[in-house]
Amino acid sequence: MKVASITSIVSAFVLALCLRGLHFFHLIDWNPIGFYKKWELFEDSSKLFQWSFLTFILFLFGFFLFITLRYVHIIPAVLTSFLLGLIFTITLEWIVLDLPLQPASFKKLSIPFMVVVICLLRFLLETANFHQKEHTAQKGN
Repeated sequence: MKVASITSIVSAFVLALCLRGLHFFHLIDWNPIGFYKKWELFEDSSKLFQWSFLTFILFLFGFFLFITLRYVHIIPAVLTSFLLGLIFTITLEWIVLDLPLQPASFKKLSIPFMVVVICLLRFLLETANFHQKEHTAQKGN
């Protein structure tokens, strides 16, 4: 659990920083903390709190992924992270940008956002696979 927590904290912090950078340099067409206004949550709170809460949500999501996907070490982490990352990012941007179901909508998706998510998922999955294999090897001895 300690490794899962540390890995999830690092990935959540890095993803939050990357989202901030992608938004700052206009590489994504949406605001990562814009859902607070849409759902009328924490609108009067500071930006630091909003980003901190988003980082906490990302931590919980990363922890859940770490715990559940460590048992999928049979499938290579490259394939799993690539497929999960593509599905997650395309779905998220499709919902956030409210894109129509047309082939032209794919041009509006952010490739840097996809790359960041896929890389962080690979980090999570490779770490989970490594520690699961290590735990299995120690159990056998």
